[in-house]
Amino acid sequence: MNIGEAAEASGVSEKMIRHYESIGLIAKPARSGAGYRTFDARNVHELRFVSRARSLGFSLEEIRRLLKLWRDDRRSSAEVRRIAQGHADELGSRIEAMRAMQRALLDLVACCRGDARPECPILDDLAAIDGAPTRRKGGAPKR
Repeated sequence: MNIGEAAEASGVSEKMIRHYESIGLIAKPARSGAGYRTFDARNVHELRFVSRARSLGFSLEEIRRLLKLWRDDRRSSAEVRRIAQGHADELGSRIEAMRAMQRALLDLVACCRGDARPECPILDDLAAIDGAPTRRKGGAPKR
């Protein structure tokens, strides 16, 4: 199949297929006599693997390692598990950081009256240097 058919079958855009090939993430497909890429079922399966791994948030380097393990029939599942656990731990850390950001934003929103007055604790906080407000009570910036 050609690249368009491989893209449709795998759910990976033609542009991303070319990118993954250019960085060596996926094996280079065969070429026709005219120089066009030709994909087989194995190539499409590999692209689906990459697509699923990306949907789970794995980095390209993690996917590279997972693909290498997937292709190795003598692999140890312990290594696969280590990569997946490390990624899950990283996601947990990022989720906690995002929850902290959400709490901070909700606190700021709760402090803002959202009326016609120019005073805005959200803007004051964003403009703060080392936690110290940079606006005066009257709303004029400090010089």
